[in-house]
Amino acid sequence: MFGELLMACRMLSTEMVMFHTAIGEKRGLSAIEAKAMDYLSRFGPLTPKDLVRHSGLAPASVTALIDRLERKGMVRRSPHPEDRRKVLIELTRPGDPGPWAYLLEQMRKLCERYDDEQLRLIAEFTGESARITHRATERLTGVE
Repeated sequence: MFGELLMACRMLSTEMVMFHTAIGEKRGLSAIEAKAMDYLSRFGPLTPKDLVRHSGLAPASVTALIDRLERKGMVRRSPHPEDRRKVLIELTRPGDPGPWAYLLEQMRKLCERYDDEQLRLIAEFTGESARITHRATERLTGVE
């Protein structure tokens, strides 16, 4: 069963990369830019240091990434409310489902096939898989 599960995870990973690439092309974003925006969508405004921690990218890469997204009108820098020395990076259009609407609706329909206990198990497995993948990225990049 491990092999089947691993193959399903690989298939999902590949299809998600392709989906994110298509979103990026439609919006004029690289895959990394699109994923940085996903961090901001999920966690709310973040400092550049927070983006480094979440993404595993080098600080200079995150600075360049923020500059590109700001030039494209996707994010803005704003003063940190608690520390004037810091800035927060925030989306200019938070909550816009855009190209996600179809995927979200189909996933909602898929979830209707499972009961709450099954969905909790799936969510636990998916979340832990994401954490393991994040740790693997940290090991590769040396950013922990």
